[in-house]
Amino acid sequence: MAGPLLLRSLLSASTRKSFSSHLAPLPRFSRCFSSGPASAAAAATTVPSAYLDPGRLRNVAVIAHVDHGKTTLMDRLLRQCGADIPHERAMDSISLERERGITIASKVTSVSWKENELNMVDTPGHADFGGEVERVVGMVEGAVLVVDAGEGPLAQTKFVLAKALKYGLRPLLLLNKVDRPSVSEARCNEVESLVFDLFANLGATEEQLDFPVLYASAKEGWASSTFTKDPPAGAKNMSQLLDAIVRHVPPPKANLDGPFQMLVSMMEKDSYLGRILTGRVSSGIVRVGDKIHGLRGSESGIEKIEEGKVVKLMKKKGTSMVLIDSAGAGDIISMAGLSSPSIGHTVANTEVMAALPTVELDPPTISMTFGVNDSPLAGRDGTHLTGGKIGDRLMAESETNLAINVLPGIADTFEVQGRGELQLGILIENMRREGFELSVSPPKVMYKVEKGQKLEPIEEVTIEVNDEHVGLVMEALSHRRAEVADMGPVPGNVGRTRLSLTCPSRGLVGYRSVFSSDTRGTGFMHRAFQSYEKHRGPLGNVRKGVLVSMGYGTITAYALMSLEARGTLFVTPGMETYDGMVVGEHSRDTDLDVNPVRSKELSNMRSAGKDENVKLSPPKLMTLEEAIGYVASDELIEVTPKAIRLRKRYLDVNKRKAMSKKAKN
Repeated sequence: MAGPLLLRSLLSASTRKSFSSHLAPLPRFSRCFSSGPASAAAAATTVPSAYLDPGRLRNVAVIAHVDHGKTTLMDRLLRQCGADIPHERAMDSISLERERGITIASKVTSVSWKENELNMVDTPGHADFGGEVERVVGMVEGAVLVVDAGEGPLAQTKFVLAKALKYGLRPLLLLNKVDRPSVSEARCNEVESLVFDLFANLGATEEQLDFPVLYASAKEGWASSTFTKDPPAGAKNMSQLLDAIVRHVPPPKANLDGPFQMLVSMMEKDSYLGRILTGRVSSGIVRVGDKIHGLRGSESGIEKIEEGKVVKLMKKKGTSMVLIDSAGAGDIISMAGLSSPSIGHTVANTEVMAALPTVELDPPTISMTFGVNDSPLAGRDGTHLTGGKIGDRLMAESETNLAINVLPGIADTFEVQGRGELQLGILIENMRREGFELSVSPPKVMYKVEKGQKLEPIEEVTIEVNDEHVGLVMEALSHRRAEVADMGPVPGNVGRTRLSLTCPSRGLVGYRSVFSSDTRGTGFMHRAFQSYEKHRGPLGNVRKGVLVSMGYGTITAYALMSLEARGTLFVTPGMETYDGMVVGEHSRDTDLDVNPVRSKELSNMRSAGKDENVKLSPPKLMTLEEAIGYVASDELIEVTPKAIRLRKRYLDVNKRKAMSKKAKN
């Protein structure tokens, strides 16, 4: 296999045509990257010399708040430029992204528009995945800031915009969803002035403040430079946005004559090609077969990681990956050939011994401890059970995701630090789908101590609720040490109130599910890390006690019938339980030991099976995110591929009592 591939890369473009019929396709490679039948064919073709004139390149990131339409917009841009879109939200290639409707990882693709090559980066809008935004904004010169014309700029709009302005990017403002009935020209002008104020508050330069404004409906597939709700039939496309990108975003400042250097911004692993490193070429030209090495900066100076040669050069075109034979400065490419460098490292020609500056990431704000599942039901569902396998998987995750830190702990435990419970919840969900069983501790906020003062992470929270729910929400957040910064009616929505608050991260852990039930699913809550501030003191009463099992075996309907009056159940008849497992929430603030496996005994009067048709209220079955938010400091989450259970850290009731007394002392 290697012979024809190496030969293909060395042949000239003209000679290659005559050989193309004899060269084998790349079955495993195309299967790895394809997102449709067209991709496999594209992956097996080599595009001729790709070091374009840098003046024809435009590197652009699409940034926005969650659900403001980034990925749908990317679909329309790809379709406008002739790419084959296999399904809606084509850039969301991870199964969890498609299930949840959110972008988790940044992705790069390129499209051709009027003799220009546009490298587009789709970024997540959720602050928990801010590390994905931070590591890619250094690759681009411009950004399309997508803002919902109805909602206006929200907490995460500010977060992603601050990152873009910090790197000196020139943003374009795209007001999306203008086709909605509630959006008027006056509302668009109001949102535009709010965004301008946001730019000014974030310290934008005069050049950045001079941003063009476009109006769009990504769902309907059009963009316009003037406000309209229904453009003429010939203008119902994205051409005005693409023209604005070419006109407004500067081409990369590139030196084609210098030695080859590239900072790795993304990394994938492929069973056939090994590590695939993606980044922007900062100088020089790279060709297939060139000798290169990986470098990283350390305290003692520049350290060489590995030496090798370029085996493959690739570029994402639309939704498929194609092979290229060379690439030049300013372009964003992927390469295979080195097995050790990872994100933040420099790949360069062998004569270069200088590493490129790395990206500064915000510090993690939350940590959880991952360990081996030691419950009585361990080993029934999963295939990866040992501390060694869990540690290897977490270390591999920290290599590809810079926003996660993994620190080995005692007795096969690992402290995993991240930006929020959603980010760590996604990691746990991926692990359980891969066959891992593990126990997870409650999330702990990471404090700082400066000048003898304890500081904690404070988040900016934007809440939009119906007027009748304001009291409930305010009361719940007051227990969580939140402070209201602003409050007022929502423009264009009668009977809705918008609240802006600041709240400690520890107070928001687990609040999302409480908020959804308090507002009957009608409220919106958005949050983003703001800063470290003085510790605000202990939280109020945010959770009741739990019902703890003291029996081992199968849960019976007969036992649950008598437990219903005690609180809310988390289990159903037929489930397995064990000593120390949490089976429900107590109606009071104390824990209560119960026996959920008690069965009806046979008597002289009737059989044990009689009265089996008991009617129970539907239980509250915990999702992983709800469990992470609900679990208390003396509890753990047992995660297996088939089940999520809450349990006490110490399963034996006498040990629990001894430890609770010790904690009080």
